[in-house]
Amino acid sequence: MCPGANMDDFTEASRPEPLFAEWFNEAGRSEMSDANAMTLATVDAAGMPNARIVLLKGLDARGFVFYGNLESAKGQELLAHPKAALVFHWKSLRRQVRVRGNVEQVSAAEADAYYATRPMGSRIGAWASQQSRPLESREVLKQAFARFESEFEGTEPPRPRYWSGFRLIPFAMEFWADRPFRLHDRVLFTRDGPDSPWEKTRLYP
Repeated sequence: MCPGANMDDFTEASRPEPLFAEWFNEAGRSEMSDANAMTLATVDAAGMPNARIVLLKGLDARGFVFYGNLESAKGQELLAHPKAALVFHWKSLRRQVRVRGNVEQVSAAEADAYYATRPMGSRIGAWASQQSRPLESREVLKQAFARFESEFEGTEPPRPRYWSGFRLIPFAMEFWADRPFRLHDRVLFTRDGPDSPWEKTRLYP
């Protein structure tokens, strides 16, 4: 019998938020590293999908929060097309959660507060990296880091104007759990808007 077969029947859950919080907390105890890692899928100007791994840095009743460079590929894509999808895969638990929704930029106060919690090197790195743009050599990046490190020595680096965060407000959340013989459990929650009630559908695996 595969892992997951003896777990509680999550398909009885009536709302996705408490279920996600429960799974996320369990993943934090069982995953070897980065239980908050998630695939972020966006779409570019040509309509082509684009995906990468980012880290979930905030979770509340409003949605899923992550941060980065607004001038990067993902930043530009989200600003132009504020819709996205997330995938969490917790291999140790053999569980997956897929999320789709609309995206909004976090407030300046939220971005400032999170930026201030980052290690000093990461804050300086945000100034040094022109994310997603061509880089002549790694030496150029190291020189930029050293320049900003010297500039901000003895001070608290301010948040760069081009560095902020996004919040994905979900309208669909699908939970998947491994079961024997590929008879997996899948439950989909959908809603029309952030203030609308969730509807639940059980799906064939």
